[in-house]
Amino acid sequence: MAQLCLQGLTFFLSYAILAAVLGMLQFGYNTGVINAPEVNIENFMKDVYKSRYGEDIQDDSVKLLYSLAVSIFAIGGMLGGFCGGMIANRFGRKGGLLLNNLLGIVGAVLMGCTKLSQLYEFLFLGRFIIGVNCGLNTSLVPMYISEIAPLNLRGGLGTVNQLAVTVGLLLSQVLGIEQILGTDEGWPVLLGLAVCPPILQLVLLPWCPESPRYLLITRQWEEEARRALRRLRASNQVEEDIEEMRAEERAQQAEATISMMELICSPTLRSPLIIGVVMQLSQQLSGINAVFYYSTLLFISSGLTEESAKFATIGIGAIMVGMTLVSIPLMDRTGRRTLHLYGLGGMFIFSIFITISFLIKEMIDWMSYLSVVSVLSFVVFFAVGPGSIPWMITAELFSQGPRPAAMSIAVLINWMANFLVGIGFPTMKNSLENYTFLPFSAFLAVFWIFTYKKVPETKNKTFEEILALFRHGNGRGSLRDSRLYGSMEETSVSKETDVSGMVESDQKL
Repeated sequence: MAQLCLQGLTFFLSYAILAAVLGMLQFGYNTGVINAPEVNIENFMKDVYKSRYGEDIQDDSVKLLYSLAVSIFAIGGMLGGFCGGMIANRFGRKGGLLLNNLLGIVGAVLMGCTKLSQLYEFLFLGRFIIGVNCGLNTSLVPMYISEIAPLNLRGGLGTVNQLAVTVGLLLSQVLGIEQILGTDEGWPVLLGLAVCPPILQLVLLPWCPESPRYLLITRQWEEEARRALRRLRASNQVEEDIEEMRAEERAQQAEATISMMELICSPTLRSPLIIGVVMQLSQQLSGINAVFYYSTLLFISSGLTEESAKFATIGIGAIMVGMTLVSIPLMDRTGRRTLHLYGLGGMFIFSIFITISFLIKEMIDWMSYLSVVSVLSFVVFFAVGPGSIPWMITAELFSQGPRPAAMSIAVLINWMANFLVGIGFPTMKNSLENYTFLPFSAFLAVFWIFTYKKVPETKNKTFEEILALFRHGNGRGSLRDSRLYGSMEETSVSKETDVSGMVESDQKL
């Protein structure tokens, strides 16, 4: 802890990060909360349908309604993620998070009142609104944390995003067991508890400063930026941070303001944008959301009893939390790219094991346990890399100008893939049966090759140095168009001196 304090982790910085990541805890909670009470929710839908129309609803129709309740969350997430950059620029990172909490409260109240109102439409609407809330959180929270964290702690503190997601996921799984809230009476309370993170954030976040980068570069309020930095760093010595931001601002002036459409069309920013998008796809199309949304069903089909399956699902959440804690110090020591390669490689191996265990579970009794171990190991490797790195690296690949637009596009793609997996996995499972995980194995192999060949290492590098990797082709990616970088070189000789000074200080760290 003393070492972290020496590296710049002050009490107030810790407080600001804790307040911000409540948004990611909300995301994790609402991702997992729909899993355990599946049967209870389906029974409620059957009862409401019968009382309305005087006849029983077909099982396939109930499954479709439940799939809609699962996946409409991702449709809301797409909308929220797409608007994230615009909200961040208009209201600020902190201002956007505060406004977003109102959506979180409305969505949670609607879900909590579903049974009371005898309207399953409230569940769909609540899940959609809470999805918009979580989509905005997945854009705003990583952006805010990457902009307030000191350079040498940016990786470890960025992993706190994923830690909050995993804690929210575990919380939803523990509360969802039959002995607590996973009952016909308890499930509306379980869903309604999503009101807690936004209320807590509304209490804690107003005391935190706005992002100094936003204040200095976007709003041109230097004195407010200095004041925010002095509070976050617990020091009056903030010139190094200000100078790094100034270098970024000079680069941004050369770039001009970047809208979402300009970002997509820009040849100079195409390579980092493609990397950001593929990194998001590597998280969602790895098969992890199939595990999150349908893990209880998955374990039952592998031969476990329903109760054992629910406890195995809690094991997934516990492993996610533990491994994310392990990955925090590794992030700035080992590097983003290396951890992502380890994570994808391990997931590929265990996705094959999952398929093998499904195929021979009828022949060998203990194969159901191999299936559980394989799924849990699959989750371990997800937590090591693909769980947190895509959110972090997208924010790191872009400077202040294009960053909000890049985050919006990346988050939109992430939620779109999330929706496709949520709505498509039950059908895919019925079609492929024991071979369900093979498509995910193929995706994992493709993403591993892409990461190895194209993704640069961003550990301990300023945003300017990361851009230089693309300019010189020293990263695994390259940018052919030199117009942007040519103009950047012309901004000033002093900028080069500043950046080289930062490189030296980074190397000392």
